[in-house]
Amino acid sequence: MAIQRMDNVLIVVEDLEAVIAFFVELGLELQGKGPLEGRWVERVIGLDDVRQDIAMLRTPDGSSGIELARFHQPAPIRPEPQPAPTNTLGIRRVMFAVDDINDVVARLQSHGAELVGEIVRFEDAYLLCYVRGPEGIVVGLAEPLS
Repeated sequence: MAIQRMDNVLIVVEDLEAVIAFFVELGLELQGKGPLEGRWVERVIGLDDVRQDIAMLRTPDGSSGIELARFHQPAPIRPEPQPAPTNTLGIRRVMFAVDDINDVVARLQSHGAELVGEIVRFEDAYLLCYVRGPEGIVVGLAEPLS
């Protein structure tokens, strides 16, 4: 049995609306949002007494997505240091292919995003950059050059 696809990545956030707006500006489509709780959720994630709101966003081609969760209970735990540098263990970023990296960066900056480093050219293949968005979420952007 083989993996069929990567379905989504979960990001736990405090300001659900700000992070939704950031990813919608990037080009993801909001599929739905609402409360999520109950014994089945607690059994799946291994926490008791769970109350959360979630939002599901999909890439325009529908192949993958981002799940956002805002925990009301139990309270979320913040990792240290903030913002975590690129060499911190764990998942550091999600990368998206884009048509116009400069346009995307400018639109995300209107949502408070900042470049982590610079927009750089990788050989004749891509323009690349990392952008830090709301709540320290790092998104990689890659514009194919051919």
